[in-house]
Amino acid sequence: MIGNLFITASLITGIFTVIMYYYTFKGYTNTLVLARRGYYAMTLFAAGASAVLLYFILTHQYQYNYVFEYSSNELSFGLLLSSFFAGQEGSFLLWLLFSAILGLFLIRNLSGDSARESSFMMVYTLIAVFLAVLISPFLKNPFTSIWADPNYMQLKYFNSSYLGMPDLRRFIMADNTGQQFLQTGPQLQAVLASLNIPIDKFLTAGKGLNPLLQNFWMQIHPPLLFVGFAMTAIPYSFAMSAIFRRDYKTWVSKSLPWLSVSMSVLGLAIMIGGYWAYGVLGWGGFWGWDPVENSSLVPWIIGIALLHTLIIQKNTQLKGGKGKYIRTNLVLSIMTFVFVIYSTFLTRSGILSEASVHSFVAPGMTTYLLLLGFILTFTILGVGGVAARWKDLKSLSGSEEKFLSRETGLFYGSALMLGSALIIILGTSSPIFGSSVDISYYTTMNFPLAIFMMFMIAFTLILRWRSTDKKELIRLTVIHLVIAGAAAAVIAFAAGMSSIYFIIFTLTACFVISTNISTILKSLKINYLITGGQIAHIGVGIFLLGVLLSGNFSESEQLTLPKGKEVKALNHTFVFTGYNRITGSDKYSFDVQIKSKTRTVKASPVMFISGFNNSLMREPDILPGWGKDIYISPVGYDENGVGSAGQGNSGEVLTVEASIKRNMDLVWSGVILITAGLIVAAFRRRRENLSVQL
Repeated sequence: MIGNLFITASLITGIFTVIMYYYTFKGYTNTLVLARRGYYAMTLFAAGASAVLLYFILTHQYQYNYVFEYSSNELSFGLLLSSFFAGQEGSFLLWLLFSAILGLFLIRNLSGDSARESSFMMVYTLIAVFLAVLISPFLKNPFTSIWADPNYMQLKYFNSSYLGMPDLRRFIMADNTGQQFLQTGPQLQAVLASLNIPIDKFLTAGKGLNPLLQNFWMQIHPPLLFVGFAMTAIPYSFAMSAIFRRDYKTWVSKSLPWLSVSMSVLGLAIMIGGYWAYGVLGWGGFWGWDPVENSSLVPWIIGIALLHTLIIQKNTQLKGGKGKYIRTNLVLSIMTFVFVIYSTFLTRSGILSEASVHSFVAPGMTTYLLLLGFILTFTILGVGGVAARWKDLKSLSGSEEKFLSRETGLFYGSALMLGSALIIILGTSSPIFGSSVDISYYTTMNFPLAIFMMFMIAFTLILRWRSTDKKELIRLTVIHLVIAGAAAAVIAFAAGMSSIYFIIFTLTACFVISTNISTILKSLKINYLITGGQIAHIGVGIFLLGVLLSGNFSESEQLTLPKGKEVKALNHTFVFTGYNRITGSDKYSFDVQIKSKTRTVKASPVMFISGFNNSLMREPDILPGWGKDIYISPVGYDENGVGSAGQGNSGEVLTVEASIKRNMDLVWSGVILITAGLIVAAFRRRRENLSVQL
């Protein structure tokens, strides 16, 4: 099978590349060209395997189990493409492909320094090798034939004109409910071959995507996530290269731009995931602290903390300084990638299958052990490397700045972020030990950390590099606190806040926004690229303020709506006016007219019975507005509803969960600013002529 040959060839050439780069690192002069050629071949074979899988999906080759499980004739072209990465095997292949392509740019970037290239690419290619192992023909891979193992499949997937043939009827079985299934496997394949029945004419349909995945964002969120995952291997590899070569200073300038881009991409993917959840899951939220959601959030938080401490090291190395937090940066570079692997383990080992709606089913013990080995290999490699060089690293540590300095402020801010990551990962991992934490655990534990974090963001910006004049510090702090206090008072009054904790939270959010706006106005006079951090910080303040206001000041009520009858709730009037079948589908929209004092709008939530799993699916409708969203999630429909008799209507009753979600525009505005700020910061890191002290 050509797909399996490509994956096997990619694995073999990857191993060859690691060996050749190792010999180059050891001083051999004739192996560098071979290493590069091996890497190019590995990339070519990974691309070939991807192209073959994509071809099978687009041409509906359902005889391959992966194509059958995740694609169907009914999917739109975009969603059909998305089925490439809807399952474990395809997503690992996509990760491998992105990693391999990124490596081409890295080789070019490092080609002027063979020692750095060899030490870096040796580690980076080893990561790609592990990914290739996970989809090798020896394990579950996307090119496994549907006939490889006996199975029972519903008759609807097969051409009915063949099923009546005597030689095929004996493969039709019935369960205790009378439902009929076709027993597939090598024997059926042999019979089809003897009857000259083409497989593609016999197996005519696939299961398709889960209805929750049949969304526009399915085409964007997973690829971005895997690009982000692939890019976190770059700071890890730079850190390991630094350890191997005992070069603890120059690696920072190489790693920082890549880390900035990877955090931009990974952060954008996470935020799109939150927006996707808000629009399709029907519970009116954008983040449910789901274990799988959190497992991608943790490496992003660690990476953002690393971004700040790398900036400290780079600044303290200027003009011949020793550099600060070298050990911290090496450890955080390792942790960022290790927790990406841990995220993959949690998501794809099946260990969270009962705790998360996003988790994949268990892939089997061999894959489980390989995922565990993936974690242990790169954890031991990283931690062991730092331990082996501990004496060297200890001798390099030095402190040149005073306590009231931006370096110190950035460090403590990063420490708070790591505290949040620790809280989240402990809660996320709790199902492994047989119990799950409640959502309140995350909000309760992170609430005070968020307050301190926002204060440090604002206060650090007032501080100066190396040392700060106390009088100037006090003057600027008082000015911004007064501005923030006035803004917080207005917000607290408008929202009807009574909790002192909410008021303090609002004050620190306004403190962040005030200090960063002031800094941006100054920075624009120098170069707009140095405003990236401040834009992101403003986004953090606005986002967290939106989280507070939307989470604690929104209203929700379950409503029973007889057709044509007005129901007053949430300061609105709701009227169910009927339902319509959506053209070209088996979905039904249920129209609800919503009246307020100023306008009348219509919501059309959707319900339908999914052929994917024969269950009732619900899709909410969201009517966005300034300061509030009207969120209507369908619960159920009864054509002969109780309580409707004698009211002059048809008896139809629609039950919905109606919510007034407040200040969601602040949440999404904050998300946009955080992403924009990280992107601007990433561009800045590529501009070597800009001083990081600005």
